[in-house]
Amino acid sequence: MMVTILGGLQSISPDYYDAAQIDGASGWQQFRFITLPLLNPILTPAIILGVIWTFNNFNVIYLITGGGPMEGTDILVTSLYKAVFEFYRYGFGAAYSLVIFLFLLVFSVIYLRISGGFKGEWEA
Repeated sequence: MMVTILGGLQSISPDYYDAAQIDGASGWQQFRFITLPLLNPILTPAIILGVIWTFNNFNVIYLITGGGPMEGTDILVTSLYKAVFEFYRYGFGAAYSLVIFLFLLVFSVIYLRISGGFKGEWEA
């Protein structure tokens, strides 16, 4: 993620900041009105992918605690894994994975609408 954000920061032309300094913009105003809007096309997919990857972070929970005492540290993905591969409930696992997919899809669409990710460059 940091490499993606660094690439986005390096793609911003210094001319914008020079013009803002001439106009008397403070550092915060330059960040708010230049950096963030120009990084929005970079940050939107990075944030969505980061949330999805973190949401499905199976390995940390399962390898460290295995679900913990009485499934205290289970997350949706580890309980799905247990349902399918320990209890052999394949139909339940398929339905459960579809619910997880729909939850992440709804989150992604809502975030894209809020952040303006569906807008093209020609739409302001």
